[in-house]
Amino acid sequence: MREAPWPPEFEKLLRANLPLLDADAPLDPGLNLADHGLDSLATVGLLMDLEELLGVTIPDELLEQTSFQDPLAVWQLMASAAGDGAAPA
Repeated sequence: MREAPWPPEFEKLLRANLPLLDADAPLDPGLNLADHGLDSLATVGLLMDLEELLGVTIPDELLEQTSFQDPLAVWQLMASAAGDGAAPA
């Protein structure tokens, strides 16, 4: 497992939307989110919560089918929305 490149607050929000992920299971950057309970409704809520937490707005043109496939893809989406490719503040 690779070390997570995101802050604990990001992981807490993500875990709150993964009902099939055991509380003590690691949140691997490549974990398939759909397999762990992230459905389309939860994705919308997660997106809104992350935008608020990280102070970014995700333009529709950045959203792709794979944007929420795994934690790393979600974090990279947030970084893209921050505008410089770096992790959001």
